[in-house]
Amino acid sequence: MDRIYLDNAATTRVDPEVMKAMEPYFTKEFGNMASLHSCGREAEHAVEKARRGISGKVNAKDHRLVFTSGGTESNNFALKGVAFALKDNGRHIVTTRVEHDCVLNTARWLGKQGFEVTYLPVDRKGFVSPEDLEKAIRKDTILVSVIHANNEIGTIESLRELGKVAHERGVLFHTDACQSFTKVPIDLRKDNIDLMTVNSHKIYGPKGVGGLFIREGIRMDPLMHGGGQEFGYRSGTVNVAGVVGFARAVDVMKEKHVIHMERLRDMLIKGAGEIPGSWLNGPQGRFRLANNAHFSFEHIEGESLLIHLDLKGIAASTGSACSSKSLEPSHVLTAIGLKPEEAHGSIRFSTGKDNTKEDIEYTLHALGEAVGTLRKISPFR
Repeated sequence: MDRIYLDNAATTRVDPEVMKAMEPYFTKEFGNMASLHSCGREAEHAVEKARRGISGKVNAKDHRLVFTSGGTESNNFALKGVAFALKDNGRHIVTTRVEHDCVLNTARWLGKQGFEVTYLPVDRKGFVSPEDLEKAIRKDTILVSVIHANNEIGTIESLRELGKVAHERGVLFHTDACQSFTKVPIDLRKDNIDLMTVNSHKIYGPKGVGGLFIREGIRMDPLMHGGGQEFGYRSGTVNVAGVVGFARAVDVMKEKHVIHMERLRDMLIKGAGEIPGSWLNGPQGRFRLANNAHFSFEHIEGESLLIHLDLKGIAASTGSACSSKSLEPSHVLTAIGLKPEEAHGSIRFSTGKDNTKEDIEYTLHALGEAVGTLRKISPFR
């Protein structure tokens, strides 16, 4: 039986076109872009072409794209880079309770370095209130960081509105767009974004490469010190093959793929909603990420459900892949008001461009059977 992979929010397979684009840079065109000879110049040309291609996707005329090792590094760089560069202007940062762990753990670390962090609440659907943000900003606030599309429940925040609030108070605005990039239209200028995190492996590109868009004129302290690569922001030999693959992945992702993922997502939402004692977490419609369907089921445990589905050849997740092995309830689900036992009875499906209608039909049948079996033996009933 072929495996049905519905964990595309965790990572995606590398598209064959991406592999094809990367291959020469492992063997034939393997130069270091910092070298002055022709091999180095060829590598530099490839990286700069990729930078232009990726930047063009989000109207980055006023921003510079710095390549990193992925979303975690980019988010660390955004928060720490701004915090230490602007600490003389203020030591207050605003973020939310539903950020990715790499943002939350970076914020907590900054709290130990003398910074103060305010964590905004969200409503039942996971939305941040612009009014709450306005109230949280102080005279010493230097940065606001709000995730664009939540990696667990798929809520798409209104960046334009939230960024406007920050800018009206003279505060920099950062967003983690790892899940939304290429799936949701983004215009860095119109959406009031100063810094934006993106990565490759969520969009059929290679792992180990990402980027941070930085608006021109923003002062940042680098995380990595060395030879001064990436405009002095991120020292270290540039992953040329990875960068080329990242750019090709951006080209490969089309609107038709987003529409396809949305249709499969809605099939999942409709079918799972017919299972008694189930509910969808997060919003429906255009404010939900195209490939995200997150459910809770009464009287069962998400990990047990995940194992049952895995035995049927279906790959899903109990939440963020970065923390799904933790026994603690999801901080995102508790932030939207779920009780710990409700949070533990949750599962996330994330569709991909290669999934089919038949995949979803099979998954819904297996899901219904698994929920019924687990409820019969549940100690919670």
